Amino acid sequence: MDLLQAYANNSDDEDQNHQPSDLSPDSSPPRLIIPSKSAAPKVDDIMLTLTAAKAHQSHSKPIDPTQHVVALNTTYGQLCDPIYGPAHPYAKDGIAQGMRNHKLGFVEDASIEYSFVFDEQYNTFHKYGYAADPSGSNYIASDVWLMKNKKSPWAGKKQGLQTELTEEQKKYAEDYAKKKEEKGLPGEKKGEHVVDKTTFHGKEERDYQGRSWIAPPKDAKATNDHCYIPKRLVHTWSGHTEGVSAIRFFPKYGHLILSAGMDTKVKIWDVFNSGKCMRTYMGHSKAVRDISFCNDGTKFLSAGYDNNIKYWDTETGQVISTFSTGKIPYVVKLNPDEDKQNVLLAGMSDKKIVQWDINTGQITQEYDQHLGAVNTITFVDNNRRFVTSSDDKSLRVWEFGIPVVIKYISEPHMHSMPSISLHPNTNWLAAQSLDNQILIYSTRERFQLNKKKRFAGHTVAGYACQVNFSPDGRFVMSGDGEGKCRFWDWKSCKVFGTLECHKGVCIGCEWHPLEQSKVATCGWDGLIKYW
Repeated sequence: MDLLQAYANNSDDEDQNHQPSDLSPDSSPPRLIIPSKSAAPKVDDIMLTLTAAKAHQSHSKPIDPTQHVVALNTTYGQLCDPIYGPAHPYAKDGIAQGMRNHKLGFVEDASIEYSFVFDEQYNTFHKYGYAADPSGSNYIASDVWLMKNKKSPWAGKKQGLQTELTEEQKKYAEDYAKKKEEKGLPGEKKGEHVVDKTTFHGKEERDYQGRSWIAPPKDAKATNDHCYIPKRLVHTWSGHTEGVSAIRFFPKYGHLILSAGMDTKVKIWDVFNSGKCMRTYMGHSKAVRDISFCNDGTKFLSAGYDNNIKYWDTETGQVISTFSTGKIPYVVKLNPDEDKQNVLLAGMSDKKIVQWDINTGQITQEYDQHLGAVNTITFVDNNRRFVTSSDDKSLRVWEFGIPVVIKYISEPHMHSMPSISLHPNTNWLAAQSLDNQILIYSTRERFQLNKKKRFAGHTVAGYACQVNFSPDGRFVMSGDGEGKCRFWDWKSCKVFGTLECHKGVCIGCEWHPLEQSKVATCGWDGLIKYW
């Protein structure tokens, strides 16, 4: 009870403390005010009024045709409305003269990507020798173009030229013609003469832009520096009726591949697009032994067992010139220097290497030291020297233009080396030895055998199977007598992979210059395969 009394006293005290001062103890107790609630959503009357005003304004006000962004949602009808205002008296479509910059109306400026303009001028300069000057309206021309297009001070002055021969000159010309008939031309007498023919198999020799069918594609660029071993067959070219003795990719681009057949024909095939034969060159009466492109691919050499070497125009199929000494040419090469593309070297069956000037048709040098038929010619040391191999089981190194051997390599254990290839770094030569191994020689001063590098595991005894390198130098590859193509790792010298390529001998193999994992092989079964 005492506790209850204490609680009542405390509550009375608290009520007196909370009462306001102006209220008397007799006044009534305060009322609680409860706020009213509405279930209707809140609506902003001001924003609603503004939106209605804007909508009314947009319906009444026409859209400005020059503005690119419309800040409100317009109806289809508004977008299709004609331009408001009086019709122009001279403009049929109603566009005022100020908005027209073309006879058909208004054309916006188009921005052209700068890299395209640069590539166009860059390619023009390297192809034709001139390009537009970026600083003005002039042209920049290379020295070669200026030399070609320079007019002679005597151009056009033809007066005073002798038009008719004198009696003495006529007599000499007749005598010379008679002697020529009796003896015959050097090339025609010594090599079997065949009528040169060619057949084009493509759709058209020039495309809609006027480009030749041998022109490389503009987008042909090396996609990757790293080479890989091919795994599967991509394409097979079949057209030779007998075996194929050699194949060569088009220089730098590889969009065409040239093949020499034992059916006396040389064929060129498309690699990138249709994969068909583009042209056949018929000028030999016996099997074709070797082929070789010039640096730009517009011309090539072919050597046949009919004792003839022919210099062809790749595009037209015309024979530019024919060379012969009466002996079988086993290998033909043009000097790789740009300024010496008129110098032809041929290794012959009579132990000589013969050098011709293509322009004059004259033999300018003979390198005569080998004791057997010459099989290979390989240029080294910035094309100042070349290495030759022969059936006499020796290697000889020559200074170009000087018929004296500067290095003679011959050991009792050496075999004949019918194929030699230069490593991409130009420091090493890979030689296919007929004792079933590939030997590596240095191209430095001493031309020493590298005893640490030796590639074996294939069977080539008796066959001149070609040896080659990948473009990055990481792999060595070679065909063999059982129709396989083997790949070795350059560093470890171990067999990296093997492809079952042909029935019979796989005589030639070439790595594509741009597509790093693609390889072409040819064999005596008449097929060329692309892996």
